[in-house]
Parts: sequence; structure tokens; C-alpha cells
Amino acid sequence: MSPTIRSLVIPVSDLDAAKAVYSALLGAPHTDEAYYVGYNVDGFEVALNPGDGAAGPVAFADVEDLDATRDTLLAAGATERDAPRQVAPETRICVLADADGNPIGLRGR
Repeated sequence: MSPTIRSLVIPVSDLDAAKAVYSALLGAPHTDEAYYVGYNVDGFEVALNPGDGAAGPVAFADVEDLDATRDTLLAAGATERDAPRQVAPETRICVLADADGNPIGLRGR
């Protein structure tokens, strides 16, 4: 199975202000928590994540084996920005960067 980009995580410095704007655009969120606000846009996840808004959005590719894909990208010259971490019972994420510093998000097991 090839990786599929199914989500975009947008870091925001003011969650309430961002939620007002994105809710006006996308409708009511399916998840509305202090640590994550998620919208389903025809099967594509748009998420607001409180944090450093200057870091910019990250598109996440769903992969079967997060560690193997991460190792392949690191061997190809990517660098690690955020180490793998558990975000749900069966889901881990990490963020790498290409040679220009552009983020590459991976989501898998």
C-alpha cells in the first residue's frame, strides 16, 4: 500500500480564534478539545493543534509501518524534526524535514 495524505495539522497560537475562523469555513468540528480541534472535509482531516503557530501546517501521510518509512526517509537524507510519539492507542506520528526544511508528517503504527 502506498502512503496516502489524509490530514493536515495546523499549529495555532490562539485555539479559540482559529476555531472561529475554521468553523466558519468548514462547519462544526467533530472533535473539540483543548488539545485538538478536528474537522472532517469529505474524508480529509483538517486539525487545529495548539502550539507554535509559526511552525506552519504539516501534511501527514498514512503509512503502514511508521518506523520503516521513517528509516527509509532518514537514509535518503531527511532529518528528524519531531521523534515518533503515540497519539492514540494504535497511532503514532512523527515529523521529518526535507533538505529545505519542509515538514513531512508520518502517521502509522
